[in-house]
Amino acid sequence: MSHDPYPPPRRTPPPYAASPPYRTPPPPPHAASPPHASLSPPQPPHLTYPWQPAPAPPPPAPAPRRPPQHAPLGHHSDLRVLRTAYRWQRRVATLTALGYFVVFLVLSACAPSVMTARVADGLPAGLLLALAQLPVTLLAIAVYELTAHRHVDPLARRIRHQAEVDARREARR
Repeated sequence: MSHDPYPPPRRTPPPYAASPPYRTPPPPPHAASPPHASLSPPQPPHLTYPWQPAPAPPPPAPAPRRPPQHAPLGHHSDLRVLRTAYRWQRRVATLTALGYFVVFLVLSACAPSVMTARVADGLPAGLLLALAQLPVTLLAIAVYELTAHRHVDPLARRIRHQAEVDARREARR
């Protein structure tokens, strides 16, 4: 036996009295709008209550600031020069180390007779080239440091100094 939580109503509601059909009055004839109504100047808003204050006028435009004598740091061409110098520094150091390693691999794969040739008493050329990888890597590090001290570091110092000058100048304003 199941229990219905929503039993049907016991009484039927009385029928509603028929109402007359709903009729709306016809819309008024369309008034012709003046030409270029959208180009007319905007009218001030009408106040709902007489005690409301008039809207505040817009604030005056700030006085134009004197343009800086040099370009801001973000648009400075020195940053582009620094990125280029750093990019060349990385390329030279990377190609020095990886280039030697690629030459060693190509000789090992394509010219085994060169790698097995004896250079000194019982020392094959392949072993000599393999042992030379450490000095070549150290040379790549030295080239990286040298180009950093000669080219990249002075540019970075100049940009850092210019940023400090710009920051002090902005703090005074």
